[in-house]
Amino acid sequence: MKKDNKFIMTAEGFMQAEEELNDLKTVKRPAVIKALKEARALGDLSENADYDAARNEQAQIEAKISELEFKLEHAQIIDNSNKTEVNLGTTVTISYDDGEEEIYKIVGSMEADPFDNKISNESPLGIALLNHKTGDTVAVESPNGGYNIKIVKIA
Repeated sequence: MKKDNKFIMTAEGFMQAEEELNDLKTVKRPAVIKALKEARALGDLSENADYDAARNEQAQIEAKISELEFKLEHAQIIDNSNKTEVNLGTTVTISYDDGEEEIYKIVGSMEADPFDNKISNESPLGIALLNHKTGDTVAVESPNGGYNIKIVKIA
């Protein structure tokens, strides 16, 4: 969620972003600089595919570093100590109409990873779950149509 250049993050997500930034600066950036030096040593840069690839990689790394620095500088770490209702940083168990249960962690958009069951507070499911309590039945509006879910547990 971005408001006035603020990026809402959990403390865990902030730490992961800091670790990624550190890795980019201390491992990947020096490696690409070394690759550039080696490619330059090969001679003619106009037809040097290794040099072009290293320059592209360098541009991607520098862009990611800039993006992470900006987001970390403007991060707003949320307090998720309230476990009585769904909020950022809470883990919620939901049940669908067919009885199937799933567990999701509600996170800021920067941390979202559906393959790791981390959903954004800006997603249709995240929006629907926010501020509800255990036992509530919630209507979710999605691009594929609406459906209902029940909040089984909040942790």
